[in-house]
Amino acid sequence: MAVEGPFVMAAGGTGGHVIPALAVARELRDRGREVIFWGTRGGVEARLAPAGGFPIEWIEIGGLKNLGVARQVQSLLQLGRATLQLRREIEKRRPAAVFSMGGYVAGPSVIAAILANIPVVAMEPNAVPGLTNRAVGRRIVRALTGFEETMRYFPAGRAERTGVPVRPEFFAIEAKPRTGVFHVLVTGGSQGSRTLNRAARDSWPLFRREGFAIRMTLQCGRNDSASDLRAQFESAGMEGAVEEFVDDMPAAFAEVDMIVSRSGAGCCAELAAAGKPAILVPFPFAAGQHQLRNAAAIERAGAARMVRDSEMTGRKLFEMVTSFAADDAGLRRMGDAARSLAMPGAARRAADVLEEAARR
Repeated sequence: MAVEGPFVMAAGGTGGHVIPALAVARELRDRGREVIFWGTRGGVEARLAPAGGFPIEWIEIGGLKNLGVARQVQSLLQLGRATLQLRREIEKRRPAAVFSMGGYVAGPSVIAAILANIPVVAMEPNAVPGLTNRAVGRRIVRALTGFEETMRYFPAGRAERTGVPVRPEFFAIEAKPRTGVFHVLVTGGSQGSRTLNRAARDSWPLFRREGFAIRMTLQCGRNDSASDLRAQFESAGMEGAVEEFVDDMPAAFAEVDMIVSRSGAGCCAELAAAGKPAILVPFPFAAGQHQLRNAAAIERAGAARMVRDSEMTGRKLFEMVTSFAADDAGLRRMGDAARSLAMPGAARRAADVLEEAARR
């Protein structure tokens, strides 16, 4: 059966949702398929999707987790309006299939698609499914997972572990030879992390006082004042940079010896693809504690060390970085363990599944 209509990427909010969807969208576009995004003006998709050359249909929707009653009611009303809006969009465009990355953008997208009998393929990148995927798991055509243990949450025979789609540039990163300066990337993801920003800031005087040869790149996000952090960074006499957002993350990964980050599924998949040792600090308020479970799985594989958010201080960061820097063999083992977790071809497989779903 010929495939007609565009493929829809329902992905929004954070880079962890949008960047894997972009990898799948590029794969589909390379096959000559039309691809559009559904997303919000306030999420990173508003910048990343158009920058990637993909049109985007705007919806207004918020989350439901960790909100007061009034905000939950408002979000439920938005959910209804967004679902009706997307039903109209479906009638107009008749998509071939919808690819859901989870998150609040996925809610109305998946509901509208299921009501219109449009096939839905869902990506569950975390060790524990999010709210949307738990709610509609039995109504989707296929579930693609990042972890083996996640498959049990979906109907037998309808789930497949593909890994999280990652840009091919991460797989091309070669092992970095050690130099006299230990280079660390600290990133809280596209939105930044106040905990990691504070720990990085408080570690700078310690590194300088001890005369430790370090170069640090801090992606601080837009939740903290980048200008204030940059001023303190320069005042401390540190080498490196403070950036709100790193556009070329594969290049940033290639330059560093170790990465300190949150443990969203997308970041974990990129660490594996690049073979980079890491210190993972799970976001403590992630739905279902999925970041904690992601980090625990990576740590069990020997590819990272996990530190609780409440324990990550400037002193802790300083002690861990200097300890790892003194253990070349340990860093190599961690990098090798990370690389063993990588699953290349996830974007290609997701595109295959979407085309198969559309042909049904």
